[in-house]
Amino acid sequence: MSMAGLKTKARPEWCPGCGNYGILSNFLKVLEDLLTEGLEKEKIVLVSGIGNHGKIVDYVNVNSFYSIHGRALPVAQAIKLANPDLKVICFVGDGDSYAEGLDHLIFAAKRNSDITVLVHDNRTYGLATGQFTPTSPVNYKGPTIPYGVKEIPFNPLELMLASGATFIGRAYPPHQQHFQTMLKAAIMHRGFALLDILQVCVFYNNLYDFYNQHVYETKLEDLSSFAEAWQLIRAWDYNSEAPIAVGTFYQVEKTTFEEYHPRLTPLQPSRRISVEEALARFV
Repeated sequence: MSMAGLKTKARPEWCPGCGNYGILSNFLKVLEDLLTEGLEKEKIVLVSGIGNHGKIVDYVNVNSFYSIHGRALPVAQAIKLANPDLKVICFVGDGDSYAEGLDHLIFAAKRNSDITVLVHDNRTYGLATGQFTPTSPVNYKGPTIPYGVKEIPFNPLELMLASGATFIGRAYPPHQQHFQTMLKAAIMHRGFALLDILQVCVFYNNLYDFYNQHVYETKLEDLSSFAEAWQLIRAWDYNSEAPIAVGTFYQVEKTTFEEYHPRLTPLQPSRRISVEEALARFV
């Protein structure tokens, strides 16, 4: 399967310069490589939330499911639980999953559900014309908050580490080779993987210059060290001028949620059964 075969006929319609273009092109390249290495296209499912990030599923020619705002994670977990053979990849936004869907995100990490969550973290509600999100910095100004944000942003990766995620990373699409490496690592991790992507909204929160000056690539020697991951994740608090590390911060192997709930029988063609037969299965 070539990259051309992975594209749909739909034309991407984001603002010129939007960070989503870089996410899409690099994701297609990684998907092409994974298919070459043996991943089956029919076993890939994309799930999206609501926001500009959600359009990405229109542009990738694989199975996909649009969820409602903040609810991509329950859908993804249900799909994976129903058929553990599938590779389930979630595209969500910082407003979508760090706000409305935060409870679902925490519980998916706690359960170690075997899904990949790719967060388009542009630190603004781009589709909602510039409202602030949980990762917007103090004094961020938008059309709906002209006097500036007066809330301190939280660090979502710190929250994910405390919640039990088994893969945690941050990536910056303009660093293309590194970004592709991070995408592949997150997708192929067995267990709950979250990659916080520094995706830039050029219209409401253009952070390209800031990121280009502060982002650096790093690699921890011991990815299983909770203490080292905690220290590196806390080094940038989403509200400072500190250097911003990108890379894998934490990765461990643990029993997945789906392994605790194995499918009872192989998938079979559906057929009508009697009430008595259905009840007998629970005896």
